[in-house]
Amino acid sequence: MKVLVLLVAIIVGAAHECHGSEHGASFQIFPLRMKTGSGGHYIPEVSCASWRLGVEAHNVIEWKTVPLSCEGYIGNYILGDQYRSDSKTVNQQAYFYAKTLNITAKDVWVFDIDETSLSNLPYYAQHGFGVEPYNATAFNEWVELGEAPALPESQKLYKKLLSLGVKIVFLTGRPLDQKTVTVANLKRAGYNTWFKLILKDTSIYHGKTAVTYKSSERKKLEEEGYNIIGNIGDQWSDILGTNTGDRTFKLPDPMYYIS
Repeated sequence: MKVLVLLVAIIVGAAHECHGSEHGASFQIFPLRMKTGSGGHYIPEVSCASWRLGVEAHNVIEWKTVPLSCEGYIGNYILGDQYRSDSKTVNQQAYFYAKTLNITAKDVWVFDIDETSLSNLPYYAQHGFGVEPYNATAFNEWVELGEAPALPESQKLYKKLLSLGVKIVFLTGRPLDQKTVTVANLKRAGYNTWFKLILKDTSIYHGKTAVTYKSSERKKLEEEGYNIIGNIGDQWSDILGTNTGDRTFKLPDPMYYIS
């Protein structure tokens, strides 16, 4: 028995020290053991990555701000190659799906705007990448500049869908009084044509969740005889609810949460 215990200890110790090298790569191996101390000890890089996974999987919900300790992690992610790669994968799958369809004149694809079609990274880079509480006044001042750039991967999907003959519908939580600047910003960023641009009428949807608002507007599209073949957004509230379309696609966004 003592020999068996010693052998297990040696194996676990070796696993802790060694690194994998399959395919020429090197991987650090973390031993499977309980965390120690009051509440457990967390390595910041690991816990922030796990938090982001929970956000994207919609296991972490109704959160207000990015954890303060994760500002650097989220900033590095959102400005780095991984965010672009994740966005590319989502948009590629959307296009691969669209190519399999027989497009008709009644087929539409719903695009969210903020963090889907347009990027507000210039704003969030100055506001802690979501660490700071949402400030409607400051954010609306940014929107009114009309300078948000396009998300390159989403714009590629937009152009490819147009080439397939799909009608584009922009469905955004921006209020109606931002229509003029939103139109100008979309065109400035390279989105030059669309079938419909739907902004939120706050006189109708005041106090309503984004899920309720977007579900209702998608229902109107279908009642007009249009078939929503695809629906893409960065928030779960963009793709949950009713009348979500034949397929939905979730882009990464660990900077804020909209219910």
